[in-house]
Amino acid sequence: MSVSQPDPLLPVLRDDELSERAAAVFADIRATRNTDFVNNIWRVLANDPPLLEQTWAEVKGVLGADGELDVLTKQLIYIAVSVAQGCNYCIRSHTAAARNLGLTDAQFAELHAVIGVAAKTNRLVQGLQVPIDDAFL
Repeated sequence: MSVSQPDPLLPVLRDDELSERAAAVFADIRATRNTDFVNNIWRVLANDPPLLEQTWAEVKGVLGADGELDVLTKQLIYIAVSVAQGCNYCIRSHTAAARNLGLTDAQFAELHAVIGVAAKTNRLVQGLQVPIDDAFL
């Protein structure tokens, strides 16, 4: 299946085009993820090394290790937010990450059932301006 790709607004930098700062972040991405693959979001953000450093530090800090939530749960939340925001890149990227953590087809289908019912009831509550119950305040 072919996916339509938008033209990037900044170059997707190759390793030989990186600044020293960006190359250091790529080295950390590779070490943290134990892979040689660095995906395109980082390659585009490498055009702005301070933004690349900041964004990678945030992503690594929040998604990089189990905390009160395990990493798979964090990826599922990320997928749900990406669906709500309409970010196809993030849906694909974080679905791949979740599958690498063991996400099954059945779990993925159930996740989308939850996303669908949440989206529906959110729209109903917003459209009908349902007042918040005192018990929830």
